[in-house]
Amino acid sequence: MEVIVSSDPKELGQKSGSAAGELIRKAIAERGEANIILATGTSQFETINQLLQEKGIAWDKVTMFHLDEYLGLPITHPASFRKYLKERFLDQVGQLAAYYLIDGEADPAEEIDRLGHLIASKPIDVALVGIGENGHLAFNDPPADFDTEKPYLVVDLDEACRKQQLGEGWFPDFDAVPKQAISMSIRQIMKSAAIICSVPDERKAKAVQECVENEVSNIHPASILQQHPQCMLYLDKASASLLK
Repeated sequence: MEVIVSSDPKELGQKSGSAAGELIRKAIAERGEANIILATGTSQFETINQLLQEKGIAWDKVTMFHLDEYLGLPITHPASFRKYLKERFLDQVGQLAAYYLIDGEADPAEEIDRLGHLIASKPIDVALVGIGENGHLAFNDPPADFDTEKPYLVVDLDEACRKQQLGEGWFPDFDAVPKQAISMSIRQIMKSAAIICSVPDERKAKAVQECVENEVSNIHPASILQQHPQCMLYLDKASASLLK
């Protein structure tokens, strides 16, 4: 794991978004296509903004997969990650080769099966992810399932995760935060050729410290990134403040 510390979230996003753009251009140059995973949430704002500004990306050769989505939440809800990706990325980027959003309103078993078959045929070149306040990777809350080979799974969201979503302003009250989601699995994320993990803000400092300096454990799910051969962890001074 390579750790890159920036002065603030904007600089973090410029560096991580530029790195993602370079990896996408490289994949297209080598194979004629690129397959990417996009995360959502406030941690990804600046990274996605920078990625959209990257020059020389043939977006019509890029296929995008979606990292996670709440169960039962309509796309019209302010917290919908489909809505987030549509407004912040898809509506801005122009024509993609394809994109596959997680439908949290569909039958979960059928949706997991659909997405699993799709991603199995598309080796991922770069995954853009974050780390939750509880150390989660995607919506794989502790103790995360490190063993399942399923590309996607239904997960229960723990209290800390749900409080984070409330604290970020996505929901009016705690009871409104869904208790389950469809998430990409840990093993599927780790199959990505490169992982760019963007984690700004002081509220993430404890989780960053636990996932970077502790031994790999499903109690700190994002600690698994220590074992990835090409993972770049982008922090700002605040989120890196507890690292020794």
